[in-house]
Amino acid sequence: MKTIALVAHDQKKDQMIAWVQSHLDALADKAIYATGTTGGRIQDETPLKVHRLKSGPLGGDAQIGAMIAEAQIDALVFFIDPLAAQPHDVDVKSLLRLAILYDTPLAVNEATASLMM
Repeated sequence: MKTIALVAHDQKKDQMIAWVQSHLDALADKAIYATGTTGGRIQDETPLKVHRLKSGPLGGDAQIGAMIAEAQIDALVFFIDPLAAQPHDVDVKSLLRLAILYDTPLAVNEATASLMM
């Protein structure tokens, strides 16, 4: 796994930052892509370099989905808030569908993401 995409819903961003901080060694040699706000927080709060895409609702989820379809992403970690309605739910479902379709390793919670590392 060389390229990983990191996405977190608003209520899961703190959890994503904590997870990234606890896996800095494993992530240090990866090319990291992230949606806008998540990527900005990772970049500000860790020493990792992040390729920031658009915010999820503004097309970032679709950008990552396209990268998965083009075999440019090796794994996706997407911390989803199952209790909050997302205005861009169609994009979220599309991203998950593409990860499944292209057999991309996919973690939607901290336990699975940690096992993937």
